[in-house]
Formats: sequence, C-alpha cells, structure tokens
Amino acid sequence: MPNDLAGVRHCFSPGVSVTADFEEQIARDYGIKSFLADASVDKPPFDNPLFEFDKKFLGACCNDKFTTLGRWVDGKLGTEPDDDLILQMDIEGAEFDVLIESSTELLRRFRVMVIEFHSMERIFERHSLPLIKAIFAKLHRDFAIVHMHANNCCGIAECNGMGIPRVFEVTYLRRDRLAGRVEGGAFTLPHPLDRVNVPENADILMPPLWWRG
Repeated sequence: MPNDLAGVRHCFSPGVSVTADFEEQIARDYGIKSFLADASVDKPPFDNPLFEFDKKFLGACCNDKFTTLGRWVDGKLGTEPDDDLILQMDIEGAEFDVLIESSTELLRRFRVMVIEFHSMERIFERHSLPLIKAIFAKLHRDFAIVHMHANNCCGIAECNGMGIPRVFEVTYLRRDRLAGRVEGGAFTLPHPLDRVNVPENADILMPPLWWRG
C-alpha cells in the first residue's frame, strides 16, 4: 500500500473467504472502517467493530446474490461526500465484470485500489485481448500503478515466447495524489516487503514490461 492513507475513512473489500488480515490492520493502525462482501461465507473470520459484512457477491448486476460496486457504495455511504476510499478486491475473476460495469466517476472515488487479476492468460485469446486492454486503459486514465505482485499460485502462461503470470495483484493510486511527488527515484520489483503467496512454490518475478514506462 502507498504511504498515503491519511484522511481515508472507508474501505470496500469484496472477497472475504477465510481471511481479513488486511482489513484488521487498517482498522487497527488507521481507524478505517471496512465494508466486506462475500456470498461464499456467512461472516468474516473474526469480529471487529469496524467491520460491516454483506453476504453478497460483487458483479455486474443486482439480485438476491449479487450487487454492483456502485449500488454497494451508495447503500453504505449514501450522499456522504467521501471521495477518498480504498478498494481491495479479490473476487476470483469477477473483477472484470465489476470494472466494466463501474463508471469512471465511481472509480475516482477511490484513492487507492488493490485488485487481484485472475486468468490473465486470456490476453493470448484473440477475442479477450481487446476487452482486457480496454479495462486497463480505463483504469490508467485516472490511476497510476504504484506496485505489482505476481501470485505464484498458478504459474506462468506462455505464448510465442511471451510469458505472463496467470494471477497478479496491482496497487493503484489516483493520479491527483501524485502531484508534487519526486519522480525518477530507484524503483525495482520485487519490493523488500513482498512475500510469496504460496511458500512451497517458486517465486514469480513480474515482467518489467508490465510496470515500467
């Protein structure tokens, strides 16, 4: 996470499963309230007064099982003026549906977004590449990449000599937060704080093509 959390009050965190360590830490260290959602579990793994849970999946429609990001944010914050939120999203491939459905105005409400992208081998499919490219272009208009981490759970997909991690996480910071920051400093990956996701698997280094430039 970038060291730019002062003033952030709310985090939206779809995809709970059996862990909530991230949400617990930002609650403890920064007093940030987290809204959590996941229809695959009945509740977070532990109670916290700064947790609010909904048994729903996030997607591109609203029904008994799904809600959209926009409906979720509006339902929790209403008309409260809060454009400095965190989005921490790990929803096993549904992130593409959510990002397509969400307006740029909604996404700009998040100061920081941490998104795990799944099944990235689809960039090698002729009909999937234009859609994935458009999603990343949509994000990069208003957000800059400040960190990337390859999840070593699923290996590398290769095509015509090009390889890409099947699963990786990207941390975005809204571009207006970059004003006045010094550029050109040393920047390498992996970061000293990075840790492998699956200790028994070999680590995967994120190709520089994905984070330089």
